[in-house]
Amino acid sequence: MRILISNDDGYLSPGIRALYAAMQQLGSATIVAPDRNRSGASNSLTLSHPVHAIKHEASIYSLEGTPTDCVNIALNGLLEDGADMVVSGINDGPNMGDDVLYSGTVAAAMEGRHLGHPAIAVSMASHEPTHYETAARVAANLVAQLKSVPLPADTILNVNVPDMAYDSLQGLRATRLGTRHPSKSAIQQLSPRGETIFWIGAAGDIADDGPGTDFSAVREGFVSVTPLQIDLTKRESVAPVAEWLEQLT
Repeated sequence: MRILISNDDGYLSPGIRALYAAMQQLGSATIVAPDRNRSGASNSLTLSHPVHAIKHEASIYSLEGTPTDCVNIALNGLLEDGADMVVSGINDGPNMGDDVLYSGTVAAAMEGRHLGHPAIAVSMASHEPTHYETAARVAANLVAQLKSVPLPADTILNVNVPDMAYDSLQGLRATRLGTRHPSKSAIQQLSPRGETIFWIGAAGDIADDGPGTDFSAVREGFVSVTPLQIDLTKRESVAPVAEWLEQLT
C-alpha cells in the first residue's frame, strides 16, 4: 500500500514524523507537506506563482505552498507511482466542530478524497500534545481497516484523539460535528510605522457539545471519528429555494 502523508504544521512537525513511522509499518509511506506552519490555510491553492518542491530524504518532500497544494502536486505529478490513500496529520490541536472549515489538516484529506483516494485527517485534541504515539496507533488501525473494509467513495474521516496513553482510551466513537459560537473580535493594534493592523480573534466558545458530537466523545476519553463529505449541497433546501426564486419572476 502506498500512503501519502501531509499536514498543515509543516514537514518537520513531531506529529507528522510519528505518523510517518506508523504508516511505514503498513506500506510505502511518503511525506509531502508544507515547508512551514500553514495552519488555517483551509482548501486554498497557490495560483499566482509556481510552487517549489524540495526533496530532503528518499520519501520526504517539502513544498512552498499550502496543504492542498501539497496533496494536489503529489498526486498529479510529484509522485511517479501515485498513492493508494492519503493520511493528513497528526495535527497539533483539535479539529472539531466549526474548526474543520479552516483546517489545513482536514483540507489535505479533502483534496486526497477529491482526487479519488481514501482519506483520513488525524488531530490531537490538545494544543500542547505529548501522546503522538497514541494518535499514530489509532491512525494505523483505521488505515488497516479502510484497506480491508472500504467506506463509501465520498467519505472522509476526521479523527480527533484525546491526548492520553493508548491504553487509557475509552474506545472509538462515530460522531457528528459540534458547533462553536462566532469567533472572538479581531484585535486592533498599531504597527511600529503607525499603520492599523489586526490579529484574527480566537475561536468562539463551544455552542453544541451534546451527545453524539465530536466534542462530547473526546471529553469522555473516546477517539472521535466524524465522516465528512465534499458535497456541501443542502439537498432538502433545493426545492424551497426554487420556490423562493420563482417569486422574482
